[in-house]
Amino acid sequence: MKFALEEASRTAMKKIHYLFIPILLLALASMANAARIKDIASIKGVRSNQLIGYGLVIGLDGSGDGTKALFTRQSIVTMLENMGMTIDAKAIRVENVAAVMVTAEMPPYVSVGNRIDVLVSSLGDASNLQGGTLLLTPLKAVNGIVYAVAQGPVSTGGFQASGAGAGVQKNFPTVGRVPQGAMIEREIKTDFIADGQFSLNLTVPDFTTASRVSQTINDAFGMPIAFTQNPGTIKIRIPESHKQHIVQLITHMESLSVTPDNKAKVVINERTGTVVMGENVRISTIAIAHGNLSIQIKESADVSQPLPFSRAGQTVVTPDTSVQVEEENSRLHIIKAGVSLGEVVRALNALGITPRDLISILQAIEAAGALSAKLEIM
Repeated sequence: MKFALEEASRTAMKKIHYLFIPILLLALASMANAARIKDIASIKGVRSNQLIGYGLVIGLDGSGDGTKALFTRQSIVTMLENMGMTIDAKAIRVENVAAVMVTAEMPPYVSVGNRIDVLVSSLGDASNLQGGTLLLTPLKAVNGIVYAVAQGPVSTGGFQASGAGAGVQKNFPTVGRVPQGAMIEREIKTDFIADGQFSLNLTVPDFTTASRVSQTINDAFGMPIAFTQNPGTIKIRIPESHKQHIVQLITHMESLSVTPDNKAKVVINERTGTVVMGENVRISTIAIAHGNLSIQIKESADVSQPLPFSRAGQTVVTPDTSVQVEEENSRLHIIKAGVSLGEVVRALNALGITPRDLISILQAIEAAGALSAKLEIM
């Protein structure tokens, strides 16, 4: 009796073990494709702002704007007038100054006194900004208010050298950066909480992904605080226990893992012959015959002339054209419906086709209605 009970127990444990393995494999596969909410969504209202300004880079070794850039000369005159000097614009022949546009991205929640990097780009016909110094430049937002000022040495990360007959250039010396070159002078108020709640914006709006994000957040906090408003927005109601701990709430929420769902898509770049397939691409059972047609034409000339010391005759040139047509002997192949991307790729590779042939085949498959994916041509 004891032996029978032990045997039954071992049999039951084996059944549980065999049932548990597929469930574990599915869970591991789901975790492998999972992504943090922080990586697929952002908090509405928490974003950076673009800044732009016009300035001058000085100290160039003759590689600045020439006399054709009238706005550079006018900028020099205006700058000198603001410093108490009067000068005629026509008398300026300066080639070590370049007019530039200065751009920067102001992150959210930066305070007055913080520094950010700026990008300096030549506006005139300067050939090199290497070794130059950016003069004090106000940086404005789209509303025209100055939020930062930039100044400092320009780092181009490249060089240019040329002689009478040749030259060498690395990267683009007409564009450079000023690391930590802009100082924040005014803060941008960011308030992402309204009526005790805030919103999450999905990077790629999708009904299924939005539903999964909402369900994951509710399961993690043990209460319905997330509501799916539309495919791209999830409303988060701040619970009473986290009213004074919003940062901790968002930290916990952003670290949660969700498996995003994407539409089946095939992206084609005909210029480079690149084909990228999504995970969910499927092909119905079809028959394909794909053969290449090659036509080669060669032109040559035959010259016929009289023998030496002949008294009569003339030289005649006759063209000789050779046309060769070669058509690949391709039979009809059957590709069965694939249940995974790997099977679809193996079936297409079995045809021995090139990427450019694959582009034509995929377009034909989509025209036949056998491609269960969106075909996007770049």
